[in-house]
Amino acid sequence: MVPQPPLLVPEIAAGARESTADLRAACLAAAGRLTETADRWVAVGAGEDTVSVTPPSACGSFRGYGVDLGVGLSERTGAPAELPLPALITGWLRARVGAAEATVHSFPVDTPAERSAKAAELIAERHSGHGLLVLGDGANRHGPRSPGGEHDGAPAFDAAIAKALATADAEALLALDADLCAELGAGGRFPWQVLASLAEGATWTAELLYSEAPFGVGYHVAVWTRA
Repeated sequence: MVPQPPLLVPEIAAGARESTADLRAACLAAAGRLTETADRWVAVGAGEDTVSVTPPSACGSFRGYGVDLGVGLSERTGAPAELPLPALITGWLRARVGAAEATVHSFPVDTPAERSAKAAELIAERHSGHGLLVLGDGANRHGPRSPGGEHDGAPAFDAAIAKALATADAEALLALDADLCAELGAGGRFPWQVLASLAEGATWTAELLYSEAPFGVGYHVAVWTRA
């Protein structure tokens, strides 16, 4: 589990490169551990207006975020296209840890929680043997200078997310309230719920690698390994 801020990319971070170094290192560590388990990935993220699936042949650029840095979901890519942010971040991570390929499923932020079970079922059927990369941000309302403006509930919310990810608590993720997540600007809710649906019924060992709110947004990095 990783967040998906464009600032993960050093060329985009620019003056914030040092302040994002720990987050970047944690994300690369998590992605590297995923590659040790499976060098083919299926990724789940949110942020688009519609459901989309980006195949391993896709490539694109961070041009829309100020830097014309190309990324691909494998080494066998076609013509460049406009990719959703979860696909761009997945491609950037994939290249840096040596994964062979990735397929990225992107969902609208407001996708109802009850659809997570069906999404998990389809992903499990289509991507057997793949490692799972889950991309999602926490609340974007930490402090007065945060993107969403300060909200008193943001710290407690992200503390609860950190605890759920640190303990592989699928039930807690499935129980996340969609209205509260929308109020707090937490875009990771549905990807986390797909993760929880996929994880149900198994025993997991969890490790939380990072949990902070730089720039007013809650970012969490964790690794779940089947026990």
